[in-house]
Amino acid sequence: MALWGGRFTADTSSMFKQVNDSLPFDQAMAAQDIQGSIAWAGALHQAGVLTEQEHQQLHNALNDMLSKAQAGELNFAASQEEDIHSFVEATLIEQLGDVGRKLHTGRSRNDQVATDFRLWVKTHVLSLQQDLIQLRRTLLSTASRYQHAILPGYTHLQRAQPIVFGHWCLAYVEMFKRDSSRLDDLLIRMDQCPLGCGALAGTTYAVDREKLARELGFASPTLNSLDAVSDRDFVLELLFTASTSMMHLSRMAEDLIFYNSGEAGFIQLGDSVTSGSSLMPQKKNPDALELMRGKCGRVFGALQALLVTMKGLPLAYNKDMQEDKEGAIDTVNQWHSCLCIASEVLQSIQLNEKRCRQAAMKGYANATELADYLVGKGIPFRTAHAISGQIVMAAIAEDKPIEALPLNTLKAICADIDEDVFTVLEVEYGINKRNNLGGTAFTTVTEALYREMERMDSEEG
Repeated sequence: MALWGGRFTADTSSMFKQVNDSLPFDQAMAAQDIQGSIAWAGALHQAGVLTEQEHQQLHNALNDMLSKAQAGELNFAASQEEDIHSFVEATLIEQLGDVGRKLHTGRSRNDQVATDFRLWVKTHVLSLQQDLIQLRRTLLSTASRYQHAILPGYTHLQRAQPIVFGHWCLAYVEMFKRDSSRLDDLLIRMDQCPLGCGALAGTTYAVDREKLARELGFASPTLNSLDAVSDRDFVLELLFTASTSMMHLSRMAEDLIFYNSGEAGFIQLGDSVTSGSSLMPQKKNPDALELMRGKCGRVFGALQALLVTMKGLPLAYNKDMQEDKEGAIDTVNQWHSCLCIASEVLQSIQLNEKRCRQAAMKGYANATELADYLVGKGIPFRTAHAISGQIVMAAIAEDKPIEALPLNTLKAICADIDEDVFTVLEVEYGINKRNNLGGTAFTTVTEALYREMERMDSEEG
């Protein structure tokens, strides 16, 4: 049943219908559309458009339909309706006749879909927040399991300075905390209800928009009807937050793919999140991580697609905006899946602490400690930096780590070096010296773990 066919005499072409119809994807908002219709029926009753009996009939029918929508029992496949709005209305008319035809009084699909989509986003943001909390908890649990494990930290994919594995985990906790805060911000900005704005100019019926907003769980109604029906900033913010979070997931995946490689050998991934080769029996591939990294492309693409769609649209609603939903729905699904599989990957990790420690002790990662040691002897840092570089060159020439060079070799380069330098060159020394806020010292990381666990308990409490 087309909601707009009154002035048309010819049938819609099958090709146009195929391009135009959105029910195959906007059926995802069935529950939200019905919730909005329940609230709108109440507003029409209050405005004197519906009698008490008509309102009760609509209310009962819509609540029955809502129960079926939530149970996945609505038969969309058999419907020829254009979109979820016409599907709901046609179902009501089939049950209630003219009473069903009264529901759309004073309402447009423009304010209806804007309301539905905000409700849908709000619902999924709350679910995604839980996914992010679970991932952060898993990172904290993984950090606790290997709290004292040492591995090399990298810059430019070159060994830089030793770090504690828990410090690596906490770095990603910080990233996912920021993702959660962006979702919090999104909820605040989008917490306005467009229902009652009509097609673009408002409605002529005396509906109480403040009450409508409260009934649908919004903080307030939108303040400008033109903006309300054409605003998709909340979708863009969702897509941006998803893109940023997927980027964080991809970086974590890249780290773990490298740590899992034969060249590094720092971790082993569980069988449940890896796969084999159809040709090479020995292979155990980190496919879950690679898919997580790969799915960034489609999420980034959804953000770019909607930005390009919106950038040339005049006020108010334009049919181009129907393109906002498929990318957003797919993005939410992909983001949710990747957050969940990331937790499974982390839970499966077995860390090779011996291999990690050996790697941390290679690559002359203690050269900075040597420079700092020389600063403690009164040598300016830039000079100390140059001396440490000379000692590294000497160690490379002898194919030895710095700490394996005899004292007389070190003193030949700098006479201020004494026997106490060998304590400074131990890997634990450099880690424990970095005990300021945010550093990688064992005590600092332990304190950070407890702090984050308490924060998460308060968030969920």
